[in-house]
This record gives sequence, C-alpha cells and structure tokens, in this order.
Amino acid sequence: MPETAPGSATMDTNVRLHIYGAFLTDGAPPSVADTARALKVPESDVADAYDRLAAGRVIVLRPGTRDVLMAAPLSAVPTRFSVRLPNGRSYYANCVWDALGVMAMLGSGGAVDAACADCDLPVELRVADGMLVPSDAVVHFAVPARRWWEDIVFT
Repeated sequence: MPETAPGSATMDTNVRLHIYGAFLTDGAPPSVADTARALKVPESDVADAYDRLAAGRVIVLRPGTRDVLMAAPLSAVPTRFSVRLPNGRSYYANCVWDALGVMAMLGSGGAVDAACADCDLPVELRVADGMLVPSDAVVHFAVPARRWWEDIVFT
C-alpha cells in the first residue's frame, strides 16, 4: 500500500479502501484502532481521516462517535434491506437503491429481501446478469434525492 501522509488524499483513500474491505470481509466496518493497526499508521491520523470522509459524505458516523454507521451502499446495522449473494454472503443496505448498489459494486447478481413500506409484506427483488429481474414491485423514494442528506439515516 502506498505511503499515507497525515491529511493526504492517499491516507483518506487507504482508510476508505480498508473500511470497505473489512466491511465486505467481516460483515462489519472496522474501528479506528483496527484501521490504524492494519495500515500501520497512528490512530490519530486515521481518526482524522474518518472525520474527513464523514465530512465528505463518503461514510456516515454514529452521532458523537467515530463508529461507522454507513459506508454507502453498506449499513453497519440491520435494516429492512438485506442483500443475498450467490456466494452465500449477505449484507444490509441502507435503502432499496443501496441494496441494488451492493450487487452493482460487487459485480454480482443476487436478491434483495425487503418489506413493503405500505403493508409490510415481504418483497424480493432479484438481479441476474446485471439486470433487475422483472417484478410487480414498485420502488418509491419518499424523499427527493436533493434532500437525502438533510437526514441521511431516515432517508
């Protein structure tokens, strides 16, 4: 991995890649301490990178902490949008858009298990060969995209 000077774009990129890699491997995002150990850099430099990544809307931290809540399209907490991949792995996504994004990010097909926001009945969306399999389901975005970051956790 390239050198990581504090405050550098390289540091932020290395931290970001480590967060995503750990998330995908372990099913959960790494702590600042875990990331610092993995990258062999001071925790304070990694903490600063987490802050910059959060300020840049690359990750979302739990309020008042440096614990990663979201690294779009992945969620660190259970949600109504579970993504099942053919390799047996599964991940939580923040919304249906992100659920489809998990498969796009990984270049994989799979299924999204969700619940209808109106009646709470189960809904499954499938992706095969890079395409959404036709379904009677309707995807609805209650909040316009321009307002998502007003309350990204709710959105």
